[in-house]
Amino acid sequence: MAVGAARSEEGFASAGAARVMVAACRAAGLDGEGAELIRLGENALFRLASVPMVVRVARGPEWLTTARKEVAVSRWLADEGFPAARIVEDLEQPLVVDGRPVTFWHLIVEGDRKAAYGELGAALRDLHALRVPDGLELPSFDPFDKQELRISRAAIPEDDRVFLRKRWRELRDQFGELTFETPKGPVHGDAHVQNLMVNDRGEVVLIDFEAFCFDHPEWDLMVTATEHHSLGWQTDEQYADFVRAYGRDLYDWLGYDTLRRLQEFGMTTWLMQNVQEDQETADEYRRRISALRNDDAPRDWRPR
Repeated sequence: MAVGAARSEEGFASAGAARVMVAACRAAGLDGEGAELIRLGENALFRLASVPMVVRVARGPEWLTTARKEVAVSRWLADEGFPAARIVEDLEQPLVVDGRPVTFWHLIVEGDRKAAYGELGAALRDLHALRVPDGLELPSFDPFDKQELRISRAAIPEDDRVFLRKRWRELRDQFGELTFETPKGPVHGDAHVQNLMVNDRGEVVLIDFEAFCFDHPEWDLMVTATEHHSLGWQTDEQYADFVRAYGRDLYDWLGYDTLRRLQEFGMTTWLMQNVQEDQETADEYRRRISALRNDDAPRDWRPR
């Protein structure tokens, strides 16, 4: 269902996303006034004040296929009884407002703690053990699918744009040389611990199916492995809990360094989309692009 005329991704910011959210709520018979912006990344996420729902607004029409996939994955995981975010079933989804796909999700009421790394390892172990049903078509993991859009549209210096395109080509060559020994299966595609929530009943819930795909499990393990071994974002004990729960440390694999470089590249281009939002984001982008230019330099990156 489409509402309004299509627009490009340009100008996607908190104010514009809020206008789309309010219009989508109106079309769905909901009240979007007073909603709280809780995250601005690949999507803008709003918590409604009127009902316990979260509304996700994507950046542009290019994300319609992804939004449809997210809805399908949520339904499948619900059928499996897997603890994951649930779409609002009695609404037509996704809506398209001003060219931007919009989806509606049941609010997960958070408990009094964050998910632990051992719980992330266990969630991924259980996810990777599932069988994707016939009829659910999932793409392969593509670490490059959004990079050209990000690089071309971000408000960054031109010499950064030139460098990122050169690095992109180098990474594509390295990616083509990877050899996996594991079978393919369901892969979350953005498996960091912030994509787990612990609800008010103490249940660990998997969220954010935007990058969900059918591919090798290494793509899910590279996130935490990079955050630990390259960025130092977890203690040795936290990472050991993750490895123990999942049963594997990706750092021991010959392809780890390529996946590490791909992960750092993606983290940088994701962040640069919002360099105009605030000074902290702009400063963090400068730290990350500087590190990419010197692959051997220590990473003093900060989580965003």
